Amino acid sequence: MFLLYPYLVYRGVQEGVTWFALIFIASLFLFQALKAKTAKLCFWNLDRVFLLVLGAVFYQDLMVKLIPIFIQISLMLFFGKTLLKGRGPTLIERFASLEFPDIPPVISNYCRKFTIIWTTFFAINTIACIVLALFFPVSWWAFYTGVVMFLLTGLLMTTEYIMRHFYFLKFAPTLRQQIPGVKESVRSMIRNGKNIWVDVQG
Repeated sequence: MFLLYPYLVYRGVQEGVTWFALIFIASLFLFQALKAKTAKLCFWNLDRVFLLVLGAVFYQDLMVKLIPIFIQISLMLFFGKTLLKGRGPTLIERFASLEFPDIPPVISNYCRKFTIIWTTFFAINTIACIVLALFFPVSWWAFYTGVVMFLLTGLLMTTEYIMRHFYFLKFAPTLRQQIPGVKESVRSMIRNGKNIWVDVQG
């Protein structure tokens, strides 16, 4: 959905149906609302449906470009709030603890630094999305939000994975042999991501 959305916006603007991308996202939230197991979750999704439909009717050109901005702000806050005093451990340490139950202080510090890097990354993305939405053609905005942003995310993830090996070798050599492969790490994030999300929000 995230990969497809910028392209839908771009094509919608080109074809004069800017509202289509908003209705597409609204339909996904409506589906989630119908599947919701609690009234709170149902209304939470219906609120988004209402806002998206409202934007599709009255504020199409601006509203279609706000979705990636909201996503980046949400991710920035998700990572950033774990850096606050009393809200730790940091987000990356929470994921790391799934693979390394007894994290030494040096690794905890490493996780904090990369949590700061990710928080800054999402903040920069937010600013870039706002600037592109306000001052540049929709093609530039679509290319950044649909291609560049995901390439940068992949580059940062790859860099962290490589640095992890060098850092563990230098400061915690006994843990280096325990570093899981990429597939195992991804599975762990998918499997435990929801629980960590709920824990951070709480």
